[in-house]
Amino acid sequence: MKNYILPTLIALSALSVSASAGLYSITGLSKLFVGASLAVTVMAASLEISKLVIASFLYQYWTTINKALKIYLSIALGILILITSAGIYGFLSNACQETANKLNVVDKETQVYRVKKERFEQQLSDKKLEKTGLTKDISELRNALATGSTTQSVDRKTGQIVTTANSGNRKAFESQLNTAIQNKDAIDDKIVVITDSITALDMKILEIESKTELAGELGPLKYLAKLTGYSMDKIINWFILIIILVFDPLAISLVIAANFAFNQIKNPQLVAYRDWE
Repeated sequence: MKNYILPTLIALSALSVSASAGLYSITGLSKLFVGASLAVTVMAASLEISKLVIASFLYQYWTTINKALKIYLSIALGILILITSAGIYGFLSNACQETANKLNVVDKETQVYRVKKERFEQQLSDKKLEKTGLTKDISELRNALATGSTTQSVDRKTGQIVTTANSGNRKAFESQLNTAIQNKDAIDDKIVVITDSITALDMKILEIESKTELAGELGPLKYLAKLTGYSMDKIINWFILIIILVFDPLAISLVIAANFAFNQIKNPQLVAYRDWE
């Protein structure tokens, strides 16, 4: 009984990988031929089953079948692997594209708010610059009010400096100072409004990005794209190709390994190396 544990596990693994590959391939092919999706599903399922049967048959009877049948079945097996791989590629690329399209919608939506935020930030910078100028004017007017609203002269009899109030200058300085203070207060109010608008836009962007799970799904791929300098489409394409190179060939290899393992139980003298010539 112990001898069957590993071969059984290999067989189950082969069926698991084959079933997954077949499911993804059938789904991808059915989406490619939407007009006849049911027919394509039946056809693809039968081809997936026949692929596993062909792999097992070639392994078991490689030395006994005639050369023509051997060549044909080998070519057919290779073509079926390519068909399965193409179906898997279609399924995975379609899934990634749908997610990428949704993420692009989110990016465009946040970009609109970022553009608005940049405009408000420019307005805020202008208002702060204007406020700085008014603050300087207010300081100068206060100094002028303290010194320029009086007139100094020398008394001819006593020789002392006499300071007299200049009501005309004082009223002019006070009027300008009040106007500058009012303008500064108005700008302060505008700065508060603009700052609140920027904060609201930041919260809106954060809300959009936090509510969607799309960024998390493609986050690693976006990081790889940024790290390597290639576009995310290329990164996704390479990633899918790597999966395809492993997926279906692994299924066929596990089918052959399961056949070999069960043959080992039936014939303990069978060596690991088998001459296929």
